[in-house]
This record gives sequence, C-alpha cells and structure tokens, in this order.
Amino acid sequence: MSEAKPAPAPAGVTEMVAAVVTASRALVAVSARSLAAVGEALTVPQFRMLVVLEAGGPVNLSRLAEHLAVNPSTAMRMADRLIAAGMVERTTDPADRRAAKLALTSVGQRVVHQVTRRRQEEITRIVGAMPAERRSAMVEALQAFADAAGEPQVDPGTYGELLLPGWN
Repeated sequence: MSEAKPAPAPAGVTEMVAAVVTASRALVAVSARSLAAVGEALTVPQFRMLVVLEAGGPVNLSRLAEHLAVNPSTAMRMADRLIAAGMVERTTDPADRRAAKLALTSVGQRVVHQVTRRRQEEITRIVGAMPAERRSAMVEALQAFADAAGEPQVDPGTYGELLLPGWN
C-alpha cells in the first residue's frame, strides 16, 4: 500500500506563506525589542497574557489558558509570575465566591501600553518606508489574516494617534 502524497498547494499559496513567515520574523523582532525596551523581564507569552487580560478584562484561569492555547498549569505558572511582579491580580468572582478571576493591574496596563507604544512607533517607521501605494493592500491583507486567525482587530485609536504622512 503506497502512502498518499499531499496535494500540491494552490498557485500563490507557497509564496504567501513565505511572505507571511518572513514578515512574522520581522514582527517578532519588533516585539522582542519593544519588550526589552521597557526594562521588564517579560517573555513574549507573558506579555501575550497581559494583552489578553487587557483586551478581555478579568477572566478565570481555564478560559485564559484556552485563549492562550496553553495548559491550565502553564497559564497558572505564567499568572503566578505576573502576580509576583504586580502586573496581574487574582480576584474573587462576584457571581461565584469560590471561583477566582485574573485581572490586569494598573502596573500591567502601563506595561502593555508602553510596549505597544514602542512597537507602534517602530512599525510606523517601517510602514512609512513602504511605497504609499502599497499600504491599503497591506491593511486589507493583514486584516483578513487576523480574521482568519481569530484575532480581534485593534481599534486604531486604542493606543494614541500615531499617523503616517498621508494616512489621516
């Protein structure tokens, strides 16, 4: 019995995947530099937890682990480190006093905003170096990519008004 070969990728998909992987390397580098610049000893997954808490508000551990696609024990270790750093707090769920929720503290919110601001500044510089006539297509493609990944869109005004020349 011979093993079935996978069907070849449709024309253009390989090129799209290569372009997204290349762009993701650049974006991961931007994110890493943004994290390093705030002086907090945060990993990318820990920062992701802070972002999820900021976007969604207080949540129980199992729901947070599900959203982060990690085991609850991994989410608990991450949360414990962020609680110790003063960025996350454990609160009692008013609807069920036996259940705990995790919430972002003002320190955690400040870190999210600082890192995001630095990341936006660097991305603004990079996008500003792109040809102006290619920007709208990039916005559409990235929104479609985020939608397909299940990532909620960020309101452009969430972290301030960083506008590129000709984009206002």
